[in-house]
Amino acid sequence: MLIDFHTHIFPEKIAQRTIDFLAMKSDGHPCTDGTAEGLLNAMERADADICVTLPVLTKPSQFDSVNRFAIEINEKYKDSKRKLISFGGIHPACEDIKNKMKFLKDSGFLGVKIHPDYQETFIDDEGYIKIISAAKDYDMIVVTHAGVDDGYIGEPVKCPPELSKKVIDKIGHEKLVLAHYGGHKQWQNVLDLIAGCNVYLDTAFTLHEIDEKLFKKILDKHGDDRVLFASDCPWQDTASHSDILKSYNLGKSAEDKIFFGNALKLLKIGG
Repeated sequence: MLIDFHTHIFPEKIAQRTIDFLAMKSDGHPCTDGTAEGLLNAMERADADICVTLPVLTKPSQFDSVNRFAIEINEKYKDSKRKLISFGGIHPACEDIKNKMKFLKDSGFLGVKIHPDYQETFIDDEGYIKIISAAKDYDMIVVTHAGVDDGYIGEPVKCPPELSKKVIDKIGHEKLVLAHYGGHKQWQNVLDLIAGCNVYLDTAFTLHEIDEKLFKKILDKHGDDRVLFASDCPWQDTASHSDILKSYNLGKSAEDKIFFGNALKLLKIGG
């Protein structure tokens, strides 16, 4: 079984121009067209069973439209062979965050995605504190971009390991996921500050860049019970990222946890 815990899709009418813009901004090379169909094709190549899709609000006014699309995705693909599970999106500048989180919970979302760089807000901002605290109250997952974003090179990193540690210590939400293995391109600080904390790390947009020895050091200190396989498709391919992780020869027990076991537990799927 294979679960990709960090992917992105867009409505068909805006997918191409959105992908083109983001690729230009980050000098990225997408492996799909950014649509649900494109992600399903990537899943087929990787023989992936489930992909979690993560919408991002770049402004509070997008709350209704972005989450309406996410609800449609969950309904359309809930019984598919290749299942898509969309999280909701929320912005730290949204009004009445607690009630918006309740709406997302009542709408069936298992979690939300936040992105401090795209949302131009540091992770220890009061808006994020409210979001993560509400998620803790409602038993929802929060996935946050962590570390450097290639579209914002040269700008202050909005979710570096030292601020993530501050939020972890303040809120203690066991279902917080730091994307990009705790902090993209800041992995030594992840090893020093984050590894071993009560938080999940996903591997999105990491395995093609990180040194294998450093990956394993973080894994040894953090433990394999709180690491989630992820690609960041369409920015990296699910199949190629899976192949890299397999090449590390972590052993069947660790691989099973990272590739699907930890995700099943976090998503409350199966027994």
